[in-house]
Amino acid sequence: MQFQNLPLGSSSFEALRSSKEIYVDKTDLIFQLASSRGKIFLARPRRFGKSLLVSTFESLFEKGTDFFPGLSIQSLWQDKKYPVIRLDFSEVKEFSDAVDFRKNFESYLAQKFLKAGFVCKNSENFFVELSSWLDNLPTNSLVILIDEYDAALTVCLDSLTLLNEIKKVMSRFFLVLKANEGCLRFFFMTGITKFSNTSIFSAFNNLVDISMDPKYGTILGYTESELKKNFGDYLNRASDVLLLSPQELIVQLRRHYNGFCFDEEAATSVYCPWSVLNFLNRPERGFQNYWYQSAGQPSVLLKYLSHHPLSEPMSYSQEKEVRLTELQAARQYDDIGLEALLAQAGYLTIKNITPDRYAILGYPNQEVAVSMAELYANELLKGQRLKQNGAPYVADVLARGTVNEVVATLNAALNAIDYQRYPIVDEASCRAYLQVLLIGAAMMPKVEIHTALGRSDMELDAGKRHWVFEFKYVKTAKEVTQALKDVVEQMSSRRYGMSSKAKELRRLVLVFSRDERRFVASQEVVDN
Repeated sequence: MQFQNLPLGSSSFEALRSSKEIYVDKTDLIFQLASSRGKIFLARPRRFGKSLLVSTFESLFEKGTDFFPGLSIQSLWQDKKYPVIRLDFSEVKEFSDAVDFRKNFESYLAQKFLKAGFVCKNSENFFVELSSWLDNLPTNSLVILIDEYDAALTVCLDSLTLLNEIKKVMSRFFLVLKANEGCLRFFFMTGITKFSNTSIFSAFNNLVDISMDPKYGTILGYTESELKKNFGDYLNRASDVLLLSPQELIVQLRRHYNGFCFDEEAATSVYCPWSVLNFLNRPERGFQNYWYQSAGQPSVLLKYLSHHPLSEPMSYSQEKEVRLTELQAARQYDDIGLEALLAQAGYLTIKNITPDRYAILGYPNQEVAVSMAELYANELLKGQRLKQNGAPYVADVLARGTVNEVVATLNAALNAIDYQRYPIVDEASCRAYLQVLLIGAAMMPKVEIHTALGRSDMELDAGKRHWVFEFKYVKTAKEVTQALKDVVEQMSSRRYGMSSKAKELRRLVLVFSRDERRFVASQEVVDN
């Protein structure tokens, strides 16, 4: 059976439609935006289809409904055609200094506006000439679309002097647009961040930010109903390949790739399209982490982290609470909070909104939770891998090694941490650091697993084994023997992990010594 092609990596609407690739119809929302004489801003993480959306607007305004047969907007759109200036500021993010950027930026704008008839006669007066040309255009006669407005800014976040110089150059362009906005039929701009690093958010005082508008919460990404409606053949194939029922497949897809909420009411959620399309293209590879590999390390976040500390790794699995206004506001680079930046970059998403308008933030899904753990693990280990002197990786040891090898490997992992910056001060910090390191090593431990008789500290699967760990923290050597005895009795009496029947059960008690900074005693608990 010949399937309709997946739109994997397609950012051109017309090329996608000409190639008869699957297009998830969002044109009812596009119609609502395009029908107004709007000036609109939309922020989304990378790999969510911002460029395809910009391309769709370009085709609609420039060629009408030529490429829209069968889509919702075809019977609705009655407007005429317009000259369209489409700008992608990622094309001008390579520069050596502010002078080089200005030269490249003005040259790029001149080339793009030439399409609509603008010719710069004196490059020394570029913005003056552009303003004069725009001023002479008829009212409502030009469409301007800007993709990745913040691309050039984020590459120089580690140099505030250069950042301010780039900001000044870009500000002149936005001020020219503001001064001549009467000629604009439609203005649409995308980015990852909402930094107040340019005049755009103040110059266009009527710029409408729809980034968290519930009405447009699903304009990018796939809802679950859209996934089932548009990709049925691929879902059926994936079910067959992975030997999962259709219901089980959706549960796994939801767990790995769904959960992104861009809605200030927390009423909608979407799947990451890049991850879904890569999975459907090669389901035999399983539920891999596609987002982090291609988009999960945006330069804006990495630049920020080079000058700001990451949150304490102990807070890795904790939900964060921030004012909703903190997520909505445009901030200077030095003023933005880490949680707000992580939300803009896609690491955190809105899980709930409290009655007093606080946003509860958490990881959207397992793919992102693993990505975040990798960030934390890199911070803890400074790029080291959990392997020393040719020893097997931690996952291999847990899958096949002896108890002594497991203890040695976990001690090696904790020993690799910068103890001055991240001291292990109690049982909770010991568990939290191990959780982050194990997730960063592509494992998925679960902490504080509740049972009828209590809760285990950590459980994880490794190969054919299911490990249950119970940790105890002691300050001095004289406490070790009694601590080990107490925790062994606790694990045995409360039967931690005994409900797990599918794998070989391994239950291990570990006692960590503050004085020696390692696990100094261990015992495997075997059910009699």
